[in-house]
Amino acid sequence: MTIERAVEWYDTDAAGHQHHSVILRWAEAAEAELLRRHGVAWLFGRTPRVRHEVDYRSRLWFGEVAKTRFWVESVGRTSLTFAFEVHGRNGMAASGSVVVVHAEPDQGKATPWPAEVVEALGSSNAGGES
Repeated sequence: MTIERAVEWYDTDAAGHQHHSVILRWAEAAEAELLRRHGVAWLFGRTPRVRHEVDYRSRLWFGEVAKTRFWVESVGRTSLTFAFEVHGRNGMAASGSVVVVHAEPDQGKATPWPAEVVEALGSSNAGGES
């Protein structure tokens, strides 16, 4: 899944390039689109983040168009790892991963993924364009 976003003024920091947090916002926007496209948008509110990691490689400037590529890297029994890359005019600006778990709102701990989620997202992994 790939989305495009322009770097807006509010996406920048005092140094004039993207604020570190915008990368995760764009990754979450791509995640939302991936879940919608695979028919599992009902997962919103059931996938708390338990880990994220971002490697910043180059800067993105106001007005620049950034492309965020986002995919399922692996699906476990209760967790799922997404991976992403953000590219700007000078190549890769950031890469990273986000680990979420499945947790029903009335449960205090992670629960196994429903079969329909494994079926929908398990086939979209391995770095492929989904």
